[in-house]
Amino acid sequence: MKRVEVISYPVTIWMAGDCAAAIRNMEDHVQLYPFCVTVTPTTYVHTSGTDPGIAIGLINYPRFPAEPSVIWTKAKQIGAFLCDRLGQQSYTIQAPNKTEWFSHRPEDNPASPTT
Repeated sequence: MKRVEVISYPVTIWMAGDCAAAIRNMEDHVQLYPFCVTVTPTTYVHTSGTDPGIAIGLINYPRFPAEPSVIWTKAKQIGAFLCDRLGQQSYTIQAPNKTEWFSHRPEDNPASPTT
């Protein structure tokens, strides 16, 4: 029996959108960029109601270990890819040491004033 231990570095990408569409898109993505993720449906409950969403999970898989920075970079690539493919405007990436929100909403990115 082989046993491998690595530093744990779970990363989750949180995004609104259809879970089945996320799975289809991730199936395409991993063919081009070999990697393994989990895709879990979730529901966002907020003051305006509810929205379907997904949680994309990445871990430091001991069979193919990676540095946390590599896993974080991969999560950013996947987040940007799915945001575009699912027609979303924002998403969040959460890791043990940081959480970062990415938004393409016009109200979050006002145009630079022209001078």
